[in-house]
Amino acid sequence: MINDAQFGRRDKRGDWIPNKLIEYAPAPWRVGKFLNWVFQFPGYLFPWTATWIGLSVLLWFYATPSMAEMKHFSISWILFLLVRNLVIVSIVYGAWHYFLYIKRTQNSRFKLNGRWPAVGNDTFLFKRQNADNVFWSLASGVPILTAWEAFGYWMFANHYVPWVDFSARPIWFVVVMLGIPVFHEIHFYLVHRFLHWPPMYRAVHYLHHNAVNVGPWSGLSMHPIEHLLYFSGIVIHFVVPSNPFHVLFHLMVVGLGPAKGHAGFDRLLLGEDKALPLNNHAHYLHHKYFECNYSDGGLPLDKWAGTFHDGSPEANDRMTKRFMQRAERMGMGKKA
Repeated sequence: MINDAQFGRRDKRGDWIPNKLIEYAPAPWRVGKFLNWVFQFPGYLFPWTATWIGLSVLLWFYATPSMAEMKHFSISWILFLLVRNLVIVSIVYGAWHYFLYIKRTQNSRFKLNGRWPAVGNDTFLFKRQNADNVFWSLASGVPILTAWEAFGYWMFANHYVPWVDFSARPIWFVVVMLGIPVFHEIHFYLVHRFLHWPPMYRAVHYLHHNAVNVGPWSGLSMHPIEHLLYFSGIVIHFVVPSNPFHVLFHLMVVGLGPAKGHAGFDRLLLGEDKALPLNNHAHYLHHKYFECNYSDGGLPLDKWAGTFHDGSPEANDRMTKRFMQRAERMGMGKKA
């Protein structure tokens, strides 16, 4: 039986505080530790990246129209992609939500926020956080994801972009595929910082941050403009020699990954004696404090920018000091 105390504790508010501080992945030149991080479980490849690769392979061969068909825009194949994506997103996000929030298979064990999602709150559509999050995910997120996917396939089908086949350049094909999560983090960080620019935050990003106490469906709950920006990372494949399969895999990473990233739990129980780390604490702190941990935590982007919060009291003090200094500068600017 797992002893929860070996992984963390509850604070006075009932929120879960992990014992282990947030760390970045080891640098590539630390070869031994880096390779261990790539292949360990959980790590860069397993279980999540490998899962998205496997799912992408299945979808590519059994649930994606042919390139010949997608050479011309048609409501039939675009609608097929839309329905396919609605089903996939509903299954993945719905499964996380069902087991953790409806069936509550592990109750509140390792739940980062001690409370459950809001009900009767006018901030959300239908006064329910979960209903609001599901609406924006399916009504805006999936259609815009599908639009980007269809546009990407059309670009490849018409040979408007450099195309690389696995049979011709297998090593490059794999390098591009395994580099997609890294590129996504850089793209996400840049877009995310832009969305926290006050005019963009007030007009667009506020909707995603309405969910302070995140749940799986919070991950894809965004304003349509944010969805347009969030999925725009696939344009890298219009520049870097790629394959339409990379577009599909890229969108599976960015489209399905947020369910795990916003699960709201530090660990996932896999029986009585196993608890899988979900590595969600960094992004949970972003939703809690708004102005820290803008990246997903794989690259030290926040550390370089001075916005990293590792979950420690010292990091909290540094963040508070940064807020105070900024407030003082803004105050001085107003006086001037």
